[in-house]
Amino acid sequence: MDSFSVSDFAPADALGLAVSIAAGELSAEDAMDRAKARAEACAGLGAVSWMTDAAVPAAQQGPFAGVPLLAKDLCAPFAGLPARAGSAAIARRRGRQDSVLAARFRALGFRPFGLTTVPEFGLSLSSEPAIGPVCRNPLNPDLSAGGSSGGSAAAVAAGIVPLAHATDAGGSTRVPAAACGLVGLKPSRGAIPAGPGFGNHLGGIASEYAITRSLRDARALWRGLAGAAQGPEPDPDQLPEAGTFCIGLVVDHPGIAPDRAAAVEAAGRAAEELGHRLRVLPHERLAEIVTRCDSAFDHIVCANLAALFEGDLDASLCEPMTQAVISRGRVLTAPALWSALQAGVAAAHGLWQVFDAVDLLLTPMLSTAPVPLGHFPTDHGDVAGHFAAMGAFAPYATLANVTGAPALTLPFGADKDGLPLPVQLIAPMGGDLRLMGLAAALERTAEWRHPIPLIGGPQ
Repeated sequence: MDSFSVSDFAPADALGLAVSIAAGELSAEDAMDRAKARAEACAGLGAVSWMTDAAVPAAQQGPFAGVPLLAKDLCAPFAGLPARAGSAAIARRRGRQDSVLAARFRALGFRPFGLTTVPEFGLSLSSEPAIGPVCRNPLNPDLSAGGSSGGSAAAVAAGIVPLAHATDAGGSTRVPAAACGLVGLKPSRGAIPAGPGFGNHLGGIASEYAITRSLRDARALWRGLAGAAQGPEPDPDQLPEAGTFCIGLVVDHPGIAPDRAAAVEAAGRAAEELGHRLRVLPHERLAEIVTRCDSAFDHIVCANLAALFEGDLDASLCEPMTQAVISRGRVLTAPALWSALQAGVAAAHGLWQVFDAVDLLLTPMLSTAPVPLGHFPTDHGDVAGHFAAMGAFAPYATLANVTGAPALTLPFGADKDGLPLPVQLIAPMGGDLRLMGLAAALERTAEWRHPIPLIGGPQ
């Protein structure tokens, strides 16, 4: 990676950059040129897998007018951006039509100009596709930036863009955000449109949003991205944001490193000082629910990829792990898949029962510090072992995906190496604004401040 000096750049988030553009401190073209130049200077990070050399239409209105945007190379199509899902099995073809979500990003004023690196078909919590590039963590290039939205997190953390499109089917937004010291929201099922038309990505466990530098950006995005395709209100209805809440604190998972558990306890104390009540919940209260979620995730992902390769795609062009996932999906019996889906329903019911006792959950996001590159290899066919390793690293990630609950990660302090200590908040369905409200209050008390400023800000 090319070297750079933090002191060369001025800090900003997306709203701050938009204000600078609107005030004439720099033009939208200046912001785009700086973002592209920064991406090229940081090419060794591997955050960006493709970047256009064509002119990008400049937005004239919207709260983020003129702000450059990178899209994830997986899920929502953006017209003109040739998504490849990190795989040699898919040729780069420019999309002809925006998804509803992509159109809403543009309506907010964003200017999409490239795609971020993902693991092949999003099957890893590290973004190291065989076709390249390998995505590194800007905070320490020997470490992973996470996956599958690792390129998005690395691009935001490196200051290329202030926020980036991301998706989450098993922690794929929250894990990279956590690894890079950023904010990652996995919305309630149905709150963010998929399609055009009805979308049920991965049986409803996948959702799309963004990785951001600030809570205020995450909340401002909500006003423009959330809501049914044909109306302004998100589905499900949002719970009241303000109030005094009972927060269930979960810190005794046996695989969690002491500093990660301590960060959750510190965030809990901060919430208590803000007037909220704490209730300690043992890991065992969630253990069976998590096991059911992991089972449903396994079967749904394998069946989905097997179905994808029933068409013209050539599985022999895929990495060994992807081929093994496809094979696993092809031999799944209907009763086995049905049982997994029923386990997901039972998990959702179990989580609702937890929320009878508490209003929100506060848990660790990751069990350890960000892992070294190569920690999640995909050059083998042990699918069960691969999924188990990812579950050990992010033990409460699939809990939100399978049940449909919203979940958010944010950094809360730093470890002895200066790396972020992330925590996770989980709410009942429709609690997205409640999550962001509490997280914004915690953000103001957190010790963590991102060390790499944004390239696009005024200098």
